[in-house]
Amino acid sequence: MLYYLFTYLDQQYNFPGAGVFQYISFRTGMAVILSLFLTTIYGSRLIKILHAKQVGETVRNLGLEGQMQKQGTPTMGGLIILLGILVPTLLFAKLENIYIILMLVTTVWMGVIGFIDDYIKVFKKDKEGLAGRFKIMGQVGLALIIGWTMYFHPDIVVREQVTLPAVIEAPLEVHKRGNEYYYTQDLKSTITNVPFYKNNEFDYAKVMDVFGKDMEDYALVVFLLFVIVIVTAVSNGANMTDGIDGLATGTSAIIGITLAILAYVSGNVIFAEYLNIVYIPNSGELVIFAGAFVGACVGFLWYNSFPAQVFMGDTGSLAIGGIIAAFAIMIRKELLIPILCGVFLIENLSVILQVSYFKYTRKKYGEGRRIFLMAPLHHHYQKKGYHESKIVTRFWIVSIMLAILTIVTLKLR
Repeated sequence: MLYYLFTYLDQQYNFPGAGVFQYISFRTGMAVILSLFLTTIYGSRLIKILHAKQVGETVRNLGLEGQMQKQGTPTMGGLIILLGILVPTLLFAKLENIYIILMLVTTVWMGVIGFIDDYIKVFKKDKEGLAGRFKIMGQVGLALIIGWTMYFHPDIVVREQVTLPAVIEAPLEVHKRGNEYYYTQDLKSTITNVPFYKNNEFDYAKVMDVFGKDMEDYALVVFLLFVIVIVTAVSNGANMTDGIDGLATGTSAIIGITLAILAYVSGNVIFAEYLNIVYIPNSGELVIFAGAFVGACVGFLWYNSFPAQVFMGDTGSLAIGGIIAAFAIMIRKELLIPILCGVFLIENLSVILQVSYFKYTRKKYGEGRRIFLMAPLHHHYQKKGYHESKIVTRFWIVSIMLAILTIVTLKLR
């Protein structure tokens, strides 16, 4: 909203300094600052309200050191994160931008699902919370909205180089590289970036080529299936990771910074050409959303670091996972998620492996056996006697390494 106000003042009255709102870098910086201010200053007030409402965490005794001391710690702190994301985005981003609209929908959608889950746990005294099938339905519903919009919305296009003669589907733009000229056009496409591959591109439509060229018409089905898997996997991965103080929050902040860098280079024609990645017109606005997201995570960490004064609950963890998945899909970097979100992935896999192996051995030997002392993986290290802070710090270091590797893949082919 401030973007429109200062744009108007700049155009109509030549208001001093109003022109800086045209720069994505300035608006991103302001989004980070405002997000940090909201989460740190108003976060304490929300924690007091949660205390007054007795919105406390019910902790099951799993035999972990210091676990029962967390009994009664306020949960639903994800509301602080949502506040830190939504307000700066509404103030500093272009609200007619389809990418921003989708991210706002994602934030609210997953936030509401998480809030309902936390509400049932806290106020209805049901430890199971929202039934798993309803969570999955909500995640799939969001994935369908994102996938359908990405596939059909006219403003969501990619810019491709044209080799003449060619069928002209959109207005051509002329560019100069050295002494040579070349043409580009903005097209609807199911192309995405893929790591470690020479041309760095993968087209979902080509998946159906094995069944014949006519099957490319079913590219939408393939794309939607990919989106559904990504959204549900990352959202649940973030939820699994939110098990000890500051782990999910800090990891998500690192991922958010990386996504901001990827969004910036994907939305900048010069960097996209230099890196030979898909250029996505108008996607640069997502950097502002990413700034608000990072600011919200870091600000929340003020209260969520060990010993935590508040837990984010599913209100925060489901929203964070959904945001990361949707963001990566929109900048066409979703195939980098196994690297970038490696911590989420290993937490998910540790649970799947633990449960699967336990059921297999119980059926084969008559008693269940375990791979880990406890799943998810961070609880395994707690059982081994590592302090929470050491586990969290080491997971953050791994996340930083994975983030750097993710950025390196832009040129490592």
